[in-house]
Amino acid sequence: MRHNPGGRTMKALQWHGAGDVRLTEVDRPGLLPGTAIVKVAFCGVCGTDLHEYAHGPVMIRPGAHPLSGAAPPITLGHEFSGRVVEMNGEATGITVGTRVVADPCLRCGICRWCQRGDYHLCALGGSIGLAADGGLAPYVRVPLIELHPIPDGVSDEHAALAEPLAVGLHAATRAEVCPGDNVLVLGAGPIGLAALIGARASGAAAVFVSEPNADRAKVALAIGATDVFDPTSEDVRSEVFKRTGRIGPDAVIDGTGRPEAIALGLSSVRRGGRVAVAGISPSELSFDLRQLVLYERTLVGSLGYNFDIPRVLELMASGLIDASRLVTDIRPLSAGIATLEELSSPNQHIKVLLTPQET
Repeated sequence: MRHNPGGRTMKALQWHGAGDVRLTEVDRPGLLPGTAIVKVAFCGVCGTDLHEYAHGPVMIRPGAHPLSGAAPPITLGHEFSGRVVEMNGEATGITVGTRVVADPCLRCGICRWCQRGDYHLCALGGSIGLAADGGLAPYVRVPLIELHPIPDGVSDEHAALAEPLAVGLHAATRAEVCPGDNVLVLGAGPIGLAALIGARASGAAAVFVSEPNADRAKVALAIGATDVFDPTSEDVRSEVFKRTGRIGPDAVIDGTGRPEAIALGLSSVRRGGRVAVAGISPSELSFDLRQLVLYERTLVGSLGYNFDIPRVLELMASGLIDASRLVTDIRPLSAGIATLEELSSPNQHIKVLLTPQET
C-alpha cells in the first residue's frame, strides 16, 4: 500500500563531523522491502546527538554501516513520532495513516543476541539517526519491525518522548525495581528523570534523587521524587540511609555516567542491592571492590531498551506515565544547529523537540 508524499527533496539536519552539522537539501527517502516512510511530527534532541556534535564520531561510524550501508553525512534524530505515509510490506496494527513511534535499534535478526530477543545487543547493531538517516527531517525510512502504533489519547508530542522514557524503564528493569522498593536515582537530566518515571511505573514506594541543579531538582520533585539532595552540599548516602530505616535503597540507577556518582551509588545501595548504570561516558571507573563483594551488591550496565517502547506507550495511555513536564521547548527544524550549540553548553532544558513540518 503506497501514498506518494509529494516532492522528492527535503531539508535534513545532517552530521558531517565534530562541530559540523548542516541543514542540507537532500533526496527524500525511498521505500525498500519491509520498510515504511514516516512523516515526522516531532523529534527530540538527545544527549547522544550532542556528543556527536561536540566530539564525534562517537557512535557514528566513519564508513558505511554493515546493516544500513549508510555513511556520513548522516541525518540525526532517533526520538521521533509521526505518521506512516508509505509502506512496503505488512505490520500488525499499522497501515498508511497510522500514527507511530520507532524503536530505532537496527538489528540483523540472525546473531546470537537477536535470536535470544536481545536485539539491542545485536553484534552488528546500530540506531536510526546514527547508523542510518534519522528523524531530524520531514520524512524518515523505518523498518516495519521497528514501528509501534501510538495509542489514542497520547499526543504526537508526548509520543516523541517514548524512546528516552524507555531508557528509564529499561534501567528500572535492569535494577530489578519491584513494588515497594526504595530507589536512589543519580542525576536529574533526561536519563535520570526517565529512570525516576520508570522506577515509579515499576511500583517503587520511594524514589530519592541526587541532583545539584536546582531547576532540575524542582522538575524531579514535580514528577514524583520523594526527596532530592544536592551532592555538592549534602551527604546523599547518609540522607537516604536515614530515610530507608537505616538500610539503604534497594536499587540505584545512575543517569550520569560519572565515576564519582557510580561510586556513591555503590556505597549507598543496601546489602544485596542492585546498581544499574544507564549513563554513558568515556570515563574509567575505579572503586573499592570490597563495596561490591563484602555486601554482595550487583553492578550492571543498562543499554537503551528492549521491547520497552510499547510498554511506555501503554503506560502513557493508561495515565501511569505523564510526559508533560519534560518538554521544555518546541522549535522548528531550521533552529536545529543553534539548538545543538545551545544544548552543548550548560542549560536548563530537559527535552527540546524539533518539528520539521514547517509552513
